[in-house]
Amino acid sequence: MKTKGLVPRIWRFCKKLLLVMFIAQFVYIILLKWIDPPVTLTQLGALFGGYGLKRDYVSRDETARNMRLAVIASEDQLFADHSGFDWKSIEKAMEYNRRKPGRVHGASTISQQTAKNVFLWQGRSWLRKGLESYFTFMIEKIWGKKRILDVYLNVIETGPGIFGAEAAARHYFKKPVAKLSRAEAARLAACLPNPKKLIAVPAGRYVSSRSFQIQRQMNNLDNDPDISKIID
Repeated sequence: MKTKGLVPRIWRFCKKLLLVMFIAQFVYIILLKWIDPPVTLTQLGALFGGYGLKRDYVSRDETARNMRLAVIASEDQLFADHSGFDWKSIEKAMEYNRRKPGRVHGASTISQQTAKNVFLWQGRSWLRKGLESYFTFMIEKIWGKKRILDVYLNVIETGPGIFGAEAAARHYFKKPVAKLSRAEAARLAACLPNPKKLIAVPAGRYVSSRSFQIQRQMNNLDNDPDISKIID
């Protein structure tokens, strides 16, 4: 009899715990619309992994327009148009991964990367991907594009133990991110696919070539009215 009564109590406790966790994460998402994330799992991983932790959260007014444009040109040129997911790129990535199973080709938008970097851990699993989709949907609805981009630029890994565009600008160029030129912003954006191996200064062949491509895309996107609404 005791065992029969114990199971329902455990089930009720689990349901209450799940409800509390759901409410807590929902409140946390809302709070982050106005405040910066205190710390992320990726930042803790870098700290305890021996890379240290350098970060400087800055406001939108303290971030160069060039930097906002550079990451859109580099990471997600359809950022202004999609609702968090670039379905065509996802389909292309899935097809590529089927043809070459030994390689992994991603198609994460800035929204997805922000959701992953703020709320989740690094790695690849169906659980993490499902949670990433949920948080991407939520921040698109609650934060909006401008806030997503601002948070992204503050939490993105930009070097070994270096997080955010401000910390990267000071580390590589010895100046605040607000004073970055178009070429310097493109250099930082070129390193984002692999920030632990790619460095902006001195730039290797790949970073130099990629930064020129990013600058060309920045020129193409600069007068797009939808993008201007987000970066201005």
